[in-house]
Amino acid sequence: MLLRLTRNYALFTLSFVALVLVLGVAERFGLPKPWIGYTFLGTTVLVYAVIGLMCRTTDPVEYFVAGRRVPALFNGMAAGADWMSAASFIGLAGTLYVSGFDGLAYVIGWTGGFCLVALLLAPYLRRVGQFTVADFMAERFESPTLRLMSAAAVILVSFIYLVAQIYGVGLITTRLTGLTFEVGVFVGLGGVLVCSFLGGMRAVTWTQVAQYLIMILAYLVPVIWLSVKQTGWPVPQLHLGTQLQIVAEREQALMRDPAELQVQEIHAQQAREAARKLQDVPAALSAEQSAAAARLQALKASDAPLAQIQAAEKHRAGLPRTSVEAEERWRRELAAETRRAQPLGGMQPHAKPFAGDPAGSPAEQERFDNSRRNFIALVLCLMVGTAGLPHILTRYYTTPTVREARQSVTWSLVFICLLYLSAPALAVMLKVEVFDHLVGSSFDQLPSWIRQWSRVDPGLLAVADLNGDGRLQLGEININPDLLMLVMPELGGLPFVVSGMVAAGGLAAALSTADGLLLSISSALSHDVYFKSVNPGASRTRRVTLSKALLLAAAVLAAAMAASRPAGILQLVTAAFSLAGSIFFPALVCGVFWRRASRAGALLGMLGGLAVCVGYLAQSHPSLRSLLGLAGPPQTWWGIPAESAGVFGVPAGFVAILLGSLFWPDRREPAAVAKLRAPA
Repeated sequence: MLLRLTRNYALFTLSFVALVLVLGVAERFGLPKPWIGYTFLGTTVLVYAVIGLMCRTTDPVEYFVAGRRVPALFNGMAAGADWMSAASFIGLAGTLYVSGFDGLAYVIGWTGGFCLVALLLAPYLRRVGQFTVADFMAERFESPTLRLMSAAAVILVSFIYLVAQIYGVGLITTRLTGLTFEVGVFVGLGGVLVCSFLGGMRAVTWTQVAQYLIMILAYLVPVIWLSVKQTGWPVPQLHLGTQLQIVAEREQALMRDPAELQVQEIHAQQAREAARKLQDVPAALSAEQSAAAARLQALKASDAPLAQIQAAEKHRAGLPRTSVEAEERWRRELAAETRRAQPLGGMQPHAKPFAGDPAGSPAEQERFDNSRRNFIALVLCLMVGTAGLPHILTRYYTTPTVREARQSVTWSLVFICLLYLSAPALAVMLKVEVFDHLVGSSFDQLPSWIRQWSRVDPGLLAVADLNGDGRLQLGEININPDLLMLVMPELGGLPFVVSGMVAAGGLAAALSTADGLLLSISSALSHDVYFKSVNPGASRTRRVTLSKALLLAAAVLAAAMAASRPAGILQLVTAAFSLAGSIFFPALVCGVFWRRASRAGALLGMLGGLAVCVGYLAQSHPSLRSLLGLAGPPQTWWGIPAESAGVFGVPAGFVAILLGSLFWPDRREPAAVAKLRAPA
């Protein structure tokens, strides 16, 4: 079986490379760019659909755990694809570009999380068997209540993460096809469903292997190409230090540039204006609404051109309707303008570890301490969040043995590191391209991709000649980190076929994770809630059919939410990580390694971790505060941002389990405890 699979996927890889070469030649002979995008989208989704059709099944063991016969090598590859979501493929290089050294927290945290999975969880969950994380909790603690609690938590965590993936699918589909973002979301949704709807975990596993091969080629080829262009060497990691030195020199020059200083002052003025509005929000909102209405009336009275009247109507319609909405918008503006008023457009100098200065003024020392503390907190949250994500843990139910479950985690790390070791070098090379070929360009000669993405969503990319000199300064570029990977080929002057390949890789990354998440949600509802709790006598066909219907419903609901353009991909993902770590990690670890952990303790641990994490998110996350109607600025403890809420939720979960287990011990030891300690 292993030899046959290796041969088939080798042929698939060669076929994809051949497709890229054919499209590259066709581009040189004049093939329009939209057709290249349609070809990449159509062929890759068609391959996923064929795999899904070939793997269709109504057998619950095949549908939920792929028959427990996936070899360790391919399970590791599938887990790598399941893991390397839109956040990794699209967002990681952009985050490193913006944050520099601080962005390495994502690389360290996500990689370290797989070490926790390998050492603490994957082999033990496989030893107990079953289908889902909720199954493990129910068997280990012999508690139907914990099954339902776990199933609800799986749905909550997976749905938040799923919205982020479908948001990424919308971005990439828009890039490939030119459709509007909202339409792109639902077109991409079709790609998600063809992978997982018919065959469940069986189809998802073999589709994810194909998706991993596409995404790693799509990531490494342009990175190597850019490295050869800039350094003459195909291994970017070898010349990372040289490129970093170039970036540091350009950063110093930009900090002294008079035009950049002028733009910084303009941003500072806009920040002061936002702060003035926040002093009396109702009065400022009323004044803005009155001014907009007066301008619109004046334009109509003077018989102004229709375009000006429509622009004024659009501006008026876009004003906040309530004081709460206005306060939240102006706080975002204040934060954004304050950041962009800093040198380098608010970006941290790339090689500088942490903001502030440990030997500087008291304010600088405080900034340094906060930055270092936040770095460590984020690393911890990402590690425990990775070890608590249900769709990742479920992957290790699919191996034939406990030994192969452990081996597949090792293979997962190998395949993931191929991308993660390239992302820091890519971020530095992107900065070289921006500093050398974009900053200082004339506004009337800006590349076409800037105008194209500005039309898709000004929140993703916007440029404005703030100081009126006709030249683009770094402080005049507002680019979302989620977009940098998608524009990287055109930014580096590479052919459009490479852009199409990168978009296809990003689509594969988003689809692979979305498939795993959808399957986790539908399995929680159909297997843990319906079959195990409501109707244990349901037939095998009914269970699988219900799972497919629930998978479809979850996908449509997530797409509707993604179409509303929620917070950035990484913000959504890190919130899901904090929730997963707070709810599952303490209960799973104690369930595996502490014989005296009781069902009451596990229940209290899950509820306690959830309550603390959600409570901290509610008080520290600006968008969530606005949704809940809470006034005032976000409140944090020790400066820890909302994304790292798990740093409080996880300890709370462990403490609650400890106290609950000591005060309400189980009367007898569950049978699963002996199974956990049985030889592999």
